Amino acid sequence: MTGREDDVLARAAVAALTGQLALAPKPGLPDPRDLAARVTRRDHCGMRWSAKALTPGLAAMAAAARRTGEPSPRLRAELGAIGRCTEHSVGLAGGGHRGALWTLGLLVAAAALEPRARGAEVAATAKRIAAHPDRGAPRRPSRGSTVSAKYGAAGARGEARAGFPHVRRALDALARARSAGAGEAEARLDALLTVMSTLQDTELLHTAGPLGLRHVQSGARGVLDAGGASTRAGAAALDALDADLHARAWSPRGSAGLLAGALFVDSLPLAPARAA
Repeated sequence: MTGREDDVLARAAVAALTGQLALAPKPGLPDPRDLAARVTRRDHCGMRWSAKALTPGLAAMAAAARRTGEPSPRLRAELGAIGRCTEHSVGLAGGGHRGALWTLGLLVAAAALEPRARGAEVAATAKRIAAHPDRGAPRRPSRGSTVSAKYGAAGARGEARAGFPHVRRALDALARARSAGAGEAEARLDALLTVMSTLQDTELLHTAGPLGLRHVQSGARGVLDAGGASTRAGAAALDALDADLHARAWSPRGSAGLLAGALFVDSLPLAPARAA
C-alpha cells in the first residue's frame, strides 16, 4: 500500500517525464509537433498517455523503499519485480519509457529512502541500490546489455552503478543555463544536449553503430558550442541537428530518459533545515 509521500514522488517523476516530452525541438525524439504532423506511430500524445501509466509502479517503488529502509539486496529485488509489472502495464497503454522507468524508479526509491537528500545525494543513494544484482531478472540478455557488451558501453546499468553521472551533468547544465538567463525550455534543451554530447547511448549504438553515435555526440556539442538553445546560432544548429537525426531515424532515447531523471531530482523541494 502506498502513502501520500509515495504518490507525491511518483507524480513528480511522471511530471518530469511529461515535461521532457513537451520540449521541442528534441533531436531525433518525439515532441509536440508529432501531433500535427502524425509522422510517428508512437506519437507525442501516445507517449504522454503511457507516461502516466508509470504512476502506480513508481509509487509502489517509493513505498518499497520506505518499508525496507535501506538500499539492500531485498529492496533491489522488489524494485526489479515492480518494474517488470510496470513495464507490462505501460505496454498495454502504448509502450515506451523503459529506460526512463529504470532511471526514475531508482531515483524515486532513493528520494524515498533519503527524504532530505537533494541533487547528487539522490544519485549517490540510487547508486547504492543499483550496486546489488536483481536476482529475479530474466536470464536472457536484453538488447541494451548485448549492445553494452559488444561495444564496451556502460549502458543503463553502468550509468546507475556509477551514480548517474549524466543526471548530475544535466543538473549542472540546468543551473548554468538558468544563471545565464536562458528560459526554462532552453535550459532543459541545453541539459539534454549536454547528456547527448557524452552519453554512450546503447539505442544509438544499436541503430547507428559507433560512427553514428559519434556523429550525434558531435552534433550536440556543436549546438552547445554555438551558444546553446537560447541563442540564434545555437537554435539554428539545433534545428539542423533535429532534421538530420529525424532523416536518419536515429533516436537518442537514453539521453531523454536521463534528462527526465534530472528534471525529477531538480523538482524536489529544498530539504528542510536539520534540527540543531
